[in-house]
Amino acid sequence: MSSFCCHNLVLYEVNVRQYSNEGTFIAFSDHLDRLADMGVNAIWLMPITPISQVNKKGILGSYYACSSYTTINPEFGSLDDLLFLINKAHQLNIKVLIDWVANHTGYEHDWIQYPHFYIKNEAEQFYDKNGWEDVIDLDYSCLAMQDKMIEAMSYWVNKADIDGFRCDMAHLVPLNFWQKARTELDKIKQLIWLAECDDIKYHQVFDMSYAWSWNNEVKKHIQVNNIGHLKLFLQHTITTGNDVQKLYFTSNHDENSWNGTEYECFGTLVPVLTIWSFLGAGVPLIYSGQELPNLKRLPFFSKDPLSWNTPCTLSGFYKQLADLRMLLALQPIEFIWLENDSPCVAFIRQSGSKHLLVFLNFSIHEVARFNLNHPALSGTYKNVSTGITYTFNESEKFELLPAEYALYIMTL
Repeated sequence: MSSFCCHNLVLYEVNVRQYSNEGTFIAFSDHLDRLADMGVNAIWLMPITPISQVNKKGILGSYYACSSYTTINPEFGSLDDLLFLINKAHQLNIKVLIDWVANHTGYEHDWIQYPHFYIKNEAEQFYDKNGWEDVIDLDYSCLAMQDKMIEAMSYWVNKADIDGFRCDMAHLVPLNFWQKARTELDKIKQLIWLAECDDIKYHQVFDMSYAWSWNNEVKKHIQVNNIGHLKLFLQHTITTGNDVQKLYFTSNHDENSWNGTEYECFGTLVPVLTIWSFLGAGVPLIYSGQELPNLKRLPFFSKDPLSWNTPCTLSGFYKQLADLRMLLALQPIEFIWLENDSPCVAFIRQSGSKHLLVFLNFSIHEVARFNLNHPALSGTYKNVSTGITYTFNESEKFELLPAEYALYIMTL
């Protein structure tokens, strides 16, 4: 089973409904040139399929309660509009992933005509095991349903030339189904497979999975100020990063809607965490509007669009990180962890002769003063933010303010 190399990916999640006043594929397409300039080379479209109206949530319902796997949500436009978006993205060398909800459907899905496709409770009623009221669970013991699911996924590869799937709640679907689906779909085209789960077993099939544990560890650190434990956790992710690709994020549609914006969750640590997501051992995710930055929660079941009337003040920050990531994206990527007894995480990311020195102070209160001693430090570096050049020896002293960062690129 082939796998896609994710070392150079910069993924952008698109909430089509909230992206513009129009909330359409065509309106979003106008942003593709800007995103390409920002360093984005892959986009993930939240579910593009129509929403079941039976038992729907709120005013507009949830994207994740679909009524068909092979038609377009009219809220977003037409199939031709989607094809226009994808074609324009491909012209800009941006890959397109679509969200795939394989665990459940809405109550009025096309497949209701096949009741054996669904699980039932003791009262012989359709239901969802997680208690979600607007969806019903599919029965993966039904091989006919599995074949129909793969047929539906194949439709979008053949018809729209998509480049991959972000698989919603992937761990709720048996791993052997995903193995079967990827085997069949790989015959059409090599795709990118992203699993919304944090289960290492799913890397038998998926190229990437969510770094939920990282997100949770950082939130825990902020609450209890246990920086030592967090640094051990981050060091472990560095050492395993080349083998298991994780998706790192400070926000996504779930986090933003239900837990708050990244600034509500992480405060002044947002830049530090963003740098980790780009330059640590994983794949970074940018959610719709983070480049503005967006300071509001986007509702899940109603309309409240982003405003693009002001300049995107963080576009340059994201572009800089994307450029650094691309510069050091060649395999094998080597990480040198620099031990120190401060709240600062320090490491060197290198690829061949290219070296990037990364300092991140994970304390929001404490100044980080630390000594480093490593042969790889020796050399001439340029501060990425200021452009000032420094010559470092094997042993050096550094200082960072709370939640401050410093990036140094070696000059040859």
